[in-house]
Amino acid sequence: MAYIRRQIDLTLAGALRRFPAVVVTGPRRVGKTTLLRSAVRGAQYVLLEDPDVQDRIRSDPRGFIESLRPPVILDEIQNTPRLLNYIRTIIDAHPSRNGQWLFTGSQEAPLMQGITESMAGRAAILQLLPFSLVETPRVNLLHGGFPEVVLRPGGRELWFASYLQTYIERDVRGIAYVRDLPTFRRFLSLLASRHGQMLNRSDLAAPLGVSVPTVSEWIRILEITGQIIVVPPYFENFGKRLIKSPKIYWCDTGLVCHLLGIRSQAELERSPFLGSIFEGEVAAEILKSQINSGRRKELYYFRDQQGLEIDFVVPQPQARFWLVEAKASRTVRPAMASSMMSLARLTGKRTMRSIVVHRKARTGREFSGLADNVEARTLESFVAELNGKKS
Repeated sequence: MAYIRRQIDLTLAGALRRFPAVVVTGPRRVGKTTLLRSAVRGAQYVLLEDPDVQDRIRSDPRGFIESLRPPVILDEIQNTPRLLNYIRTIIDAHPSRNGQWLFTGSQEAPLMQGITESMAGRAAILQLLPFSLVETPRVNLLHGGFPEVVLRPGGRELWFASYLQTYIERDVRGIAYVRDLPTFRRFLSLLASRHGQMLNRSDLAAPLGVSVPTVSEWIRILEITGQIIVVPPYFENFGKRLIKSPKIYWCDTGLVCHLLGIRSQAELERSPFLGSIFEGEVAAEILKSQINSGRRKELYYFRDQQGLEIDFVVPQPQARFWLVEAKASRTVRPAMASSMMSLARLTGKRTMRSIVVHRKARTGREFSGLADNVEARTLESFVAELNGKKS
């Protein structure tokens, strides 16, 4: 099967030229190993989840490392973090040899702790998320962007069910001791029903019969394993009393559809969650464009205590920022721009760019201008611009 080029390819190529080691983190099954194998053809590959490999490392870690011939890909490095100290010694002995040690890891927090302690200044750290719409037009709300679902959509239900089982048994238990796994599974479905809403830990804890600290810990697990996006409120003081709770989105729309029991496009079109699922896709595409280009994550929302709300605030260079409203409708109306126009009038900000992102109409001409200083953009056009491409 032909390799589908990833937007992060150029960032990865630059990291391989400048750093002795490169770490690619991200959720399971997003294509981390495929990415590295494509970037460094002929590199030796070692799966660190293999029991035989783990036995060799336990008995003779130095001998194992010295048997490797870089460049080498060490897959799922979080399983054997002790190797990092030995690799650091080799890197320090040959500091000019870049692009030799390539790591993948599915659990960002434990992995980052080992990298921080052992490989500071020696490793570039990148994150890979599921496919973006700019990488393949096969990405859609129902199927999401996980490569195996995108390429084989007929098996989506079984794939997502198996993925969740593997995720719970391996990644979750690898980070924290979760005593009650059935309740944790119920928590995942409950959180899916809060997709796109402000986080209310008490609201989640009560129906599950668990404590608020437990919910906070489970949210932390989902965030550090790349399953959810936590969008904080915009920090700038507009002279108004602002809401301080973050909003929560699942990173992949296909996974949240599965958790919500949405099995077909027809069910999705009828679902009361359609609007929030589309909003989550816009959030994920903004983050993917930032991460893939090597920039830091900068995504916020705005809401004041009078109820004025903007879906997303995206800072841009030269102190500019975009206001983005996500609307699942295929028909755009001036009323969709009212919140952004209100905020612009209240603040007098002239560095704002206001955009309503909507689903593409199947027929008819696309809109561009929606209201005074407000643009209407299809999701495809918006994502293309985010990634520096012509729509």
